[in-house]
Amino acid sequence: MQGGDPPPDARDPHAYSDGYDFGPLPRHEMGDRLHFGSLLVDRLESVRTRDDSFTTYELQGSYGGDYNRAVLKAEGEVDGGKFHDARTELLWSHAVSAYWNTQLGVRYDSGLKPERKWLAVGVQGLAPYWFEIDATVYVGEQGRTALRFDAEYELLLTQKLILQPRFEVNIYGKSDTQRERGSGLSDAALGLRLRYEIRREFAPYIGIERSNKYGGSADFARAEGQRTSEMRVVAGARFWF
Repeated sequence: MQGGDPPPDARDPHAYSDGYDFGPLPRHEMGDRLHFGSLLVDRLESVRTRDDSFTTYELQGSYGGDYNRAVLKAEGEVDGGKFHDARTELLWSHAVSAYWNTQLGVRYDSGLKPERKWLAVGVQGLAPYWFEIDATVYVGEQGRTALRFDAEYELLLTQKLILQPRFEVNIYGKSDTQRERGSGLSDAALGLRLRYEIRREFAPYIGIERSNKYGGSADFARAEGQRTSEMRVVAGARFWF
């Protein structure tokens, strides 16, 4: 331990392996020192309403270790080959318990309407009774604030057939006329999707979703001749690798 040559009676470090060591092979590493990457496309779906049809997506990618990861979240709507509305987040995720992660980073809103940039602080994890929760607070330019809450639950009808209720709500601290968002409760969506896992990594699904706008956001929609409440029929696929 103090350096120099070992004493003549020092224990042979290879005594228990009959003199064999790793040679040119890399030594073993503990699992918490390894880095892994993953990508989950939770929703890639075609949406049909009474007046329109479009495509929506929601995905989450991550890379890192057990405790610290870089996370990319993206959600948006594509209509006529153009991004009408998109939200992209780049976050640092830190595990604070077996089922919960805190997240810190930035959010970028894009699409046909003016861009917005936000700081993001949130939590993501598995609540009691297996509810998947994602809640984030945002602080933007010109004193803007926002809250997004997303909850999902998976009910296994069989090992391959899964019913998934999903709820999402967005709240804004002040009105944003250019992006047609009112202050307070802005919009909410409640959906039910039934998917069949051909493989664990790939599952097509069908479902329905009720979308509503409230307060100032509903006023903006009425001014544009749009509906403030609509039923949607969806069909798509969920996959990960």
